[in-house]
Amino acid sequence: MDIKGSVALVTGANRGIGHAFARALVEHGAAKVYAGVRAPETVSDPDLTPLRLDVTEPSDLEAAVAAAGDVSIVINNAGILGDVDDLLTGSLDTARQVLEVNFFGTWAVARAFAPVLARNGGGALVNMLSVASWKGSAVTTAYSASKAAQWSLTDALREGLRAQGTLVVGVHAGYVDTDGAAWVDAPKIEPAEVAGKTVQALLANRTEVLVDEAARRLKATLSQPLD
Repeated sequence: MDIKGSVALVTGANRGIGHAFARALVEHGAAKVYAGVRAPETVSDPDLTPLRLDVTEPSDLEAAVAAAGDVSIVINNAGILGDVDDLLTGSLDTARQVLEVNFFGTWAVARAFAPVLARNGGGALVNMLSVASWKGSAVTTAYSASKAAQWSLTDALREGLRAQGTLVVGVHAGYVDTDGAAWVDAPKIEPAEVAGKTVQALLANRTEVLVDEAARRLKATLSQPLD
């Protein structure tokens, strides 16, 4: 699909991977990029158009659809990590919030903007997933569960939006050098790499992005026996 001249919405675009997505779209010629964030005053990039959007608030979604009825690309990036070491400890209320933001929030944005994308020629819907989509974790159990649910949702959206011509893209990556992964002592890739490879997938009409070796390696093991 064409990015030059397009209008895009990126959720969670004020920092990290979300800001990298927004910058990549701008640099590839997008005419406008809405930065969907809970606090619009946190958007400091002058090339972005701040848009109040808490993905868990129906009133925010309704207002965002009314304000951004010109979008042809929607990137679901907003998400939270929740507790670490949460399998047997920590609050299940926190775990529920992780699912509320990461899974239900992604679903709500997709539902709200699917008619907009249809009116604007189909366009593209991108979901920021993770290698955690494919592997449960005793350290970040709620986060991994939410990403597995997002992966399933992405497949469902790909099927459900095919008739209206919407390209649905799932993006998988290992650890990315963001505030959310600051606690991890392991090799990390840069947000710009995630964004750059995602933009290339959009340009080539590809439905899946395996950003790094961690994603490619784990995807290849899915048919293997469990340990």
